[in-house]
Amino acid sequence: MQNRFDIGTAPMPPLRAEARPTARDAEGHIRGVTIGAPGLIRATLGAAVAGTAILVLAWLPAEYGIDLTGLGRVTGLTEMGEIKQQLYAEAAAEDAAKPAPAAAPASTDPQVLERLTAIEAQLSAIAALIGAAPAVPAPAAVVQQAAPVSAASAVAEPAAPVWRDSWSYTLQPGDGIEAKLKMTEGAQAEFDWTASGGVLNHDMHGDGSGKEISYEQGRGVPGQAGVLTAAFTGNHGWFWRNRTDAPVTMTLHVRGEYERLLTP
Repeated sequence: MQNRFDIGTAPMPPLRAEARPTARDAEGHIRGVTIGAPGLIRATLGAAVAGTAILVLAWLPAEYGIDLTGLGRVTGLTEMGEIKQQLYAEAAAEDAAKPAPAAAPASTDPQVLERLTAIEAQLSAIAALIGAAPAVPAPAAVVQQAAPVSAASAVAEPAAPVWRDSWSYTLQPGDGIEAKLKMTEGAQAEFDWTASGGVLNHDMHGDGSGKEISYEQGRGVPGQAGVLTAAFTGNHGWFWRNRTDAPVTMTLHVRGEYERLLTP
């Protein structure tokens, strides 16, 4: 009887993955990836370009307020860097203004104290001798009556200034606040601000028309008065910061050639 072979019912041998050939050197070690000089140059140049972009676009504006492309001003990194630099400058100024250590107390040497006691006793004896001498009558004082002042010659007191705008704000310790005037180039505004309850750090500056300017800065100032002349058309004013340990109320008075006062 002849056996028939049916391929459909025959057992299938297990599949085996074929091992890929591995590159090895003469000693049998697996060789690593090789790269030529052009590839190294391209990788180095790419890393340098990326590092320069990060330096110019992010790090310089955020740390030092240096914005070479203008993108830092748009993203707000430049303002953050300027605030950091201002805080560093304020901290350095405060460290420099710290008072010198107090002088050492006077000596308590017993010999020194004994000598001082003897000197004081001698001075007391001299004062007693002087007091016992006959007193010399003092000459009579001559009283001269002042001439009457007529009402016409009296100078009238100047009237209190009339301000166009006045604004007050209380700064807690560490707080900062800004107020600006919207002005055109060459316009002048008279101002007078005072710090009640302490002193303030201030920065009088302006910005607008793609320009920035710092007119004046001060540390630990109780107040200031003067005339602000706009260097260009834009917003010009003040930034105050309270570096004391107590609340300080700032009061600003302004008048002159400006469109309006801009406050928070």
